Formats: sequence, C-alpha cells, structure tokens
Amino acid sequence: MTDISKTIKKVDSDEKATGKAVYVSDIKMDGMLYAKTFRSKHQHALIKSIKYPKLEEGYYIIDHNDIKGKNFVKIIFEDMVVFADKKVNYYLEPIALVVGKDKLIIEKIINEIEVEYEVLEPVYGYVNSEINYHFTKGNIERAKMDSEKTIEYTYDTGYQEQLYIEPQGMIGYFEDNQVVLNGSIQCPYYVKNAVVSILGSDDDYVRVIQATVGGAFGGKEEFPSLLACHLALAVDKIKKPIKLIYEREEDMETTTKRHPAKITLKAYTKNNKILGMSSNVAIDGGAYIGLSGVVLSRALIASTGAYTIDNLEVTGDVFLTNTVPNGAFRGFGAPQMLFAVEMFIHHIAKDLNIDPLVLRRQYLAKQGDATSTSGKFRDPIIMNEMLKTILEISDYKKLVKPNLKSKYYEGVGMSWFLHGCGFTGSGEATHIKAVVKLKKTKDGLVHILIAAVDMGQGVKTTMKKIVANILNIPIEKVVYNNPDTNFVPDSGPTVASRTIMIVGGLVARAALKLKKHYRHLDEKTVTETFKQPEYIKWDEENFKGDAYPAYSWGINIVKVEVDKATYQVNLKNVWSIYDVGKAIDEQIILGQADGGTMQGLGYGYLEVMNAVDGKIAQKNVTDYIIPTSVDTPDMETYLMDNPYPLGPYGAKGAGELTLVGGAPAVALAIENAIGKKVYKIPVTPEYIMELMNDDEN
Repeated sequence: MTDISKTIKKVDSDEKATGKAVYVSDIKMDGMLYAKTFRSKHQHALIKSIKYPKLEEGYYIIDHNDIKGKNFVKIIFEDMVVFADKKVNYYLEPIALVVGKDKLIIEKIINEIEVEYEVLEPVYGYVNSEINYHFTKGNIERAKMDSEKTIEYTYDTGYQEQLYIEPQGMIGYFEDNQVVLNGSIQCPYYVKNAVVSILGSDDDYVRVIQATVGGAFGGKEEFPSLLACHLALAVDKIKKPIKLIYEREEDMETTTKRHPAKITLKAYTKNNKILGMSSNVAIDGGAYIGLSGVVLSRALIASTGAYTIDNLEVTGDVFLTNTVPNGAFRGFGAPQMLFAVEMFIHHIAKDLNIDPLVLRRQYLAKQGDATSTSGKFRDPIIMNEMLKTILEISDYKKLVKPNLKSKYYEGVGMSWFLHGCGFTGSGEATHIKAVVKLKKTKDGLVHILIAAVDMGQGVKTTMKKIVANILNIPIEKVVYNNPDTNFVPDSGPTVASRTIMIVGGLVARAALKLKKHYRHLDEKTVTETFKQPEYIKWDEENFKGDAYPAYSWGINIVKVEVDKATYQVNLKNVWSIYDVGKAIDEQIILGQADGGTMQGLGYGYLEVMNAVDGKIAQKNVTDYIIPTSVDTPDMETYLMDNPYPLGPYGAKGAGELTLVGGAPAVALAIENAIGKKVYKIPVTPEYIMELMNDDEN
C-alpha cells in the first residue's frame, strides 16, 4: 500500500478548472422567481406598523405572519428571529422577503414598503453581558499571594470578514411534496433542522442539498440557516422555484463576522517565574447570541496557548450590541485568544528582562501536563523537535539581526500555538452523534454517504483516498456526491477541524467492516456511529476535564519590513511547521496551510473592518482589504508526522490550526521591528504611527 500522504490529483479539479462546476448562481429552473430581503433602516427600534404596497399578480411578500413554527433560527438559543415582527436589533435586520419574476419590480416594491418605527437608544460597547463563564485551575489565590510582581496588559482584536468568493445563496423549490433547498452551505443538517422548526413540519417535509461551494471559512456554518428559513417560507407558500442570492455589499453588511474581543491578561510572578495567570475575555456577539457562547468557550479553553501554567483563573463574557450578529469563523475564538497569549508571553519576558525564547521554552506544554481545563495532554507533543527544525530551516539567528542601514525597520516574529480538534468536551457524543454509511452497489462502486461538505478544502479527495486505500480499489470506484439529506445520514457539520479526524475516522472504520464482505456480496451497506473514548471526561458547567480528544500544533516565523517613512508593512518571508498527525494528502494540507497562514496574517496586519454607529463601514472588496498574491511573501511550509491513534491513518485536525498563529507572528514581527509594544490587531500604518509617537510605550 502506498503512503496515504502521497499527493494525488484532486478529484474535482477538472470540473472547477474548466468551469463545469455548478454553483447556486448557475442553477436555472422553469418558472423561477427571485427574492430579495426588505431590511430595517434602524439599529434599534420598535416596529409600530408596516404598510405594504398593493402587489400585482405574481408578486409576494413573506414575513413573520407566514411562520407556522417558531420565529427563531434554530441554533443553540432561541434568540435570533427569522423575521423581525415587534422590534429590530441591528441595522439591516430582515423584516420581510419580496418575491417575483422581475428584479426591478421587486426593488420597486421594497422601496414602497412603509414602516413606522419608535427609535430606541442603541448599545455598542461592552455593556450588556448575556453569557458569563468562569473556571480555575490549581490554586490561583495562592499564586496571587506568593507573587512579587503582577504584569497586566489588555489586547484588542477587531472584526474579520470571511470574504468567501461566492456570496451567500440558495435556490428553493417544491418537489414530491417536499420543500427542497439547494445552497452554498457548510452544514446541511443545521439548515434542515432550522427549516423544520420554522415551518413546524415533519422532518420528511424538508430536503437540503449542498451545491458546489465557493468558499466558506465558517461564514456558511450557521448563517445559511437564516437565509434558508426565509426561502423555505416562500417556497412553502408559493410552491414555485425561487432563487435568493445576496449581492456582495448585502453579504458583507448583513452576515456574521469574527467577534471583536477585548482580552485582559495578568501574570503573577516571583523570581522571574510565572506562578499563575488570570484571563478576562470580552467578545462582542452583536445583536443575538447565536454561536457566541461556543466561540467564547473555545477562546477561554485556549487561554494558555501552547504553554502549561499551573494556576489559572479564567473568566469571559458575551456582550450583546446593536450591530450585525457575529458568528463562526475559522479558528472559532482561538485566534483572538492566541494573539493575546502570544503577545503577553513576549511582553512578560520583556518586563522581566528575559529572552522570550527562553521563557517560552520554560513553559512549553509537554506530554502528561495538565491542560488549561485540568485535562491531560495524553499524546506525544513534538514541539521541541518542530522548533529545532524550523529554527534551522529559517536560519533564525541570522534573521534577528536587522540591517541598520536599511530604509526599513526589519523585524522577525515567532508564534507557538495549538488547536483543539473536534467539538469541545462531550459535544460529539451528546450533541452531534455522528453517523456515516458506506454502500457497495452491484456495479462494484462504493458510495460514501456522509453530510460533510467539500468547500474547497479537498475533503472529497481525502475521503475517497481513505476508502480506496483500505479497500485496495481504484479511487474511481469510490463515489462521493454532494450531500443530500434525503440520502445521507447526519454525520455532523463541516466545522471545528473535525471532518477528517472524526468523520474520516468513522468512514475508515466503516471501510474496514465493508472490507470483510467486499468480495463476497454484490450489495452491502455498513453503518458506523461515533463513540466517545471512555477516557474523555468533561464537566461542561465547570470547564473541567478533557476539552478535546486531541490537539494539533504549529509554529510560524514571519519576517517583515516596516517603511520608516510611511510605516507600510511588507511581508518578506514566512516559515511554518505543523503537526497535524498524518496528512491524508500532503499537497492538500500544504494548500490549506498556506491559505490559512495568509488569512491569519491578514487578520494581524491588514484587514480593517469597523462598525460605525452600528453600520459596517467596509462593505465591499474595495474598502475591505485582504492579502492578495502581490502581498504573499516567500513561504516555506513543513509537516511533521505525529500520528493520532484514533484518527484515520493517524490524522488530526488541520483547517483551523494553520490560521491561528498568523496574527501574533506578524504582530510580534512588527513589534520587534519598531521597538514598541503592540496591543491590538490589525497593526496598520496608522496604528504604528500612534505607537511611534507614544513616548511611554
């Protein structure tokens, strides 16, 4: 058998390269209508009355009056409404959907809708805490008492926009007595469950199909459920095909972002040792909770990063504001926290007059150490080997000696990080309960029946490789179609770096079962259900125990130049090394790594998004700047094998890991270049100018 990591041609490369892939926008149906959302013009207001214009034949308005079930998007909490009926809580909140055959007439109808509001005072700051979490580890009070010096800093992170190439979009139609939704989504069963709830229907009444997805990064995790609810109500009422696709500005103004955060860290020190740490994390959830509670919990769990600190006190809050709701984004709370932790460990070292590399090594987590939540790092941690390798590859000692005659400030930053794989704690066992199926048919084909979505990360290729390798059959004999809830079981959402490790692990075990019968039976269906390892114990209420079954690890080194006149930042070189267990396909992981690293770097120095008076100011790709190929430096990326026993072929999570170290690495590189402490991202030229003019920093 060949090494599973050996790269093969991606199974969907031809159809995407030639333009044959069918995206939502490409789908056309006879008699198809179009839909557009009518939205609030206020950030916070009571709805006193709504007056709709007289509609000509063939045009429809859908609003809260058409809801047969509950007027909430089924996520975790019942707080985000599908259509505002009595109150609006953010600018451009949906109030109604206008449907018809002519887009210009739809726009005219929207402009003629009259709403009487009673405007309320909006809230934009960290004022209204909706969720509070708290946990401790060790004896933090003793650490405080024994300390000689307390070091405290506060770090700020802003919004980040997913900016997937393909905007949010879906087409709905009525067929075989089902409401059918075909869309650009990450989580087919999230969508289905939300639509069943809003329609108050049986499960069988709703069918969800994944179209080809043009990027997601978490932005198509929970948000499509809202869009799907709007469209499903219209299809249920009108019984005709309807297409709902957002324009770019509408997408950027109204969809979920990465949560802004304010993180205060304290270190209690004595004799140049860290006795304990306190973390206080505040995240801006926007107008509704949505997934913010889970994002906060993952941030808190990452409160010590790649380090072991024996005594901890960790608190966090989700604050609600009258701004667009925030939600899932690759990394899910960890990028904010790991930025703060990496800056903080560096700043502690500076304040104690210790080489940061020495301090980091002193507290780097080791196998057998207690995690931040008093669980255990059970698997080998090879960070020391990774560090040695990347220091040699980058020639780090020479890198940190800047050219003083240059017209640029030169700096090098390094980040160490980990990322938990899968859902936190008992989430997989108690909430997701993933099921997968493999079906062998008479023609000798093996069908992978799972709800996992390929959104560009190559999961169609890697899943088919797993099955083909185990069964020792050509990959062409393995079929993996886009998920359709009429045919595939609920294997869980395509999120949380779980797809290969968890779902792929189940697929591998199903393939081993099927292998016993493969040559003897013409037809056979094998089912595999997730079972949590018995050693994983998690107290969700008190944040105690094993937050994750496994961790992936990484190191980024970034070299920058900062123009001494303009403070413009240029990325010069990036070196990265990752432990993702075992790569199922090396080139796919390297592609994920380079893309993820650039997304993390952009978050750290380039991507500016602000809400001004509750309105997103950067609402198109002209105003919101992300790294392009022109900004991409020389990048060297390396993988080190460290197989995880329960992952297929030893695979762990990879998708999120490769993003989370970028921001602190580039921020530290800029800090080291200019000789001023950095406290927030993105580190823009304007912010650098402020730092350079701050004599106290």
